[in-house]
Amino acid sequence: MARCTAPVNGHRSASAAAACPACRSRQRGYGGYYPSSSYSPSGRSVGGVTSSGGSSRSAKPRWSPSSSTAVYTSAEVQALNPVRRSVEARAEVPERRDVFLCHAWDDRREAAKMLHDQLESRGVSVWFSEKDVALGAPLLREIDKGLAKSRVGIVLVTPAFLSRIQGEGIADKELSALLARDLLVPIVHDTTYEALRDVSPLLGSRSGLSTAENSMSEVAEKLAELVTL
Repeated sequence: MARCTAPVNGHRSASAAAACPACRSRQRGYGGYYPSSSYSPSGRSVGGVTSSGGSSRSAKPRWSPSSSTAVYTSAEVQALNPVRRSVEARAEVPERRDVFLCHAWDDRREAAKMLHDQLESRGVSVWFSEKDVALGAPLLREIDKGLAKSRVGIVLVTPAFLSRIQGEGIADKELSALLARDLLVPIVHDTTYEALRDVSPLLGSRSGLSTAENSMSEVAEKLAELVTL
């Protein structure tokens, strides 16, 4: 009886299945080149997952509750893993905000406010300059306090933010502090990582989340899961 060669050679294409003595007839009869339980050379299922370290369509991070409906790519899980470890390591530090929201001044009443509200509605405590800096208080000093008291920094990258970075404004100072702490998640909104890398190669080298792939609500859900212990 002919034996399937998938465990050794894999069936990653129609031609590979056609070369297999056990599956060539199945290919003709059912119109598919491998069943969902086919194996890659490493023995892992290749039904939507690459075995050589590539991104799968979806992955479940260890911190995501079983009841969660959030869908992550493996690239997102890989990018968020170090941040999650930092959240866990800083869990016992008292009087911490879950998140410091770094944003451009121009976004304070639109995209930044939307993200802030989405996070707060999920029980995430957010340091947000619009509510945490009192009238007349020295802004840079308050930002320093906010950074020191936050477990994770998120950077809302928008066209306005990119303009502010180029102009070396307040947002640029916040970003420098966050980059030094290595505890930040970029959220790209209404722009691209390519545009970000042109302005800030260091921040652009950090993987994060994008509203081109997730709605703002989905981004907030993933961030809430990331910082919830």
